[in-house]
Amino acid sequence: MTTENEENGTEMQTEVDESAYSLARCKLENLLNKSMRIRMTDGRTLVGLFLCTDRDCNVILGSAQEFLKSTGTQCTPDSFSQGEPRVLGLAMIPGHHVVSIEVESESLQTTTHGL
Repeated sequence: MTTENEENGTEMQTEVDESAYSLARCKLENLLNKSMRIRMTDGRTLVGLFLCTDRDCNVILGSAQEFLKSTGTQCTPDSFSQGEPRVLGLAMIPGHHVVSIEVESESLQTTTHGL
């Protein structure tokens, strides 16, 4: 009798896991090609279009631009201020360097009102 309950419990847990996985996948698919702002552990911020992610939480951004954290008034020829982005193009951000991810609100509004 306990084997039946254990089997049924395992099946129910698998269904719950698959349901949660499907919901998460659907949410991620809705974010495809949306503009995102990703803050990294080293202080940089990358802004670009969300193209994909993987199980390790690595993120691929297209048309990415990099913004540095402001570091006072010191200016060198190789540095740029927070207002002047460096164009990266296609960028991969390792998941362990991601501090926060924000979806640009303008990107969300254009898809809901654009139709």
